[in-house]
Amino acid sequence: MPQSFCQIYVHIIFSTKGHQRWLDDGIRSRVHAYLATLARNCGCPYVVVGGPDDHVHMLVDIGKKVLPVDLIGKVKQESSRFIKTLAVVYCRLGP
Repeated sequence: MPQSFCQIYVHIIFSTKGHQRWLDDGIRSRVHAYLATLARNCGCPYVVVGGPDDHVHMLVDIGKKVLPVDLIGKVKQESSRFIKTLAVVYCRLGP
């Protein structure tokens, strides 16, 4: 039986609520690293994350074993929790 090769890349864009410029230099790199880790933990070997202070771009290789809806749901849910914890810490410490 011949071996099949499947390589599917998905470009995902997340925006901050109301397109507010919340992802400043102090937390942007932490959020991007966390998003990349979430995608890798979901089974995506190739992940690039970047973007300015009001939205995030993710380029993800999902292959054929990861369902896009599952990946996006997991990333949105977990990243929202993470950012809320950052907001609490950031507000206590100040900019």
